Amino acid sequence: MSNTTLRSEGDRAAVRLERALRHPVEKVWRALTEPSHLNRWFPFDVEPELTVGGTVRFVDRSGGPSGKGTITDLEPPRLIAYYWEEDHLRWELSPTEEGSLLVLTHTVADRFGTASFATGWHACIDGLESVLAGQPVQPPSDMDAPHEEFVTRFGLDEGVVSDGTVRFERQLVRPADVAWRALVGPQTPKVGDAAPSGATVSNFAPGPVTESRTAQVLEYRLRAGGTVRWELGQGTGHGARLVLTHTDPARQSEALAVWRDRIAVLAAEIRATPRG
Repeated sequence: MSNTTLRSEGDRAAVRLERALRHPVEKVWRALTEPSHLNRWFPFDVEPELTVGGTVRFVDRSGGPSGKGTITDLEPPRLIAYYWEEDHLRWELSPTEEGSLLVLTHTVADRFGTASFATGWHACIDGLESVLAGQPVQPPSDMDAPHEEFVTRFGLDEGVVSDGTVRFERQLVRPADVAWRALVGPQTPKVGDAAPSGATVSNFAPGPVTESRTAQVLEYRLRAGGTVRWELGQGTGHGARLVLTHTDPARQSEALAVWRDRIAVLAAEIRATPRG
């Protein structure tokens, strides 16, 4: 997966994937554009009107919310690009001696979801390769390991400092209830309780809990001043989105380092929890 990169485009982020395929451009083009081939490996059923400005409908097979978009570029059999709601997908094909090169660029507003998108698209393109080879599409054996690899590679485990506040945002691979148990233990703390050890670091002595909502928010004061706030919300796919803020840290560089390490340990613990 070394041929996968992330770049910024203004206030959006673009994931770029390359995959060498042992099939000619024309055959791959059919798998990208004809529903009888496309819908065997794409995550939704797709109903495209193959013309620039044409509508593309995305139908959730499980009965969940569907979506739609518009074709922005169409140059058969080399290029097709379209919106999927607010996201933009650009599929490019070029011939090679062995077959063809597929390049997908997925542009999104949610930078912190890009590890999930990259992981999902690699699994989908694995399915595309199976369809091209005339083989059944197999479900991916492991989505967690590549997701965490992309988190690190894309720098999504790094925090930022803004207006004196250290902030981390990270997509997790399990839902909020699993993350909450890893953070606070078996029982939700009450306001006034000591901050649970899983939510603290030794470098910054914790004070009492000031806000606590199960699987949503934990906030506590620090003895030296400032607050630490953990928030869990809906993320990309089935995992929760974690946001940690540490206000007014006296030692910002130290705060960035210790909270990065603490979140990495927490993410590994969450990942070790079996699905379901």
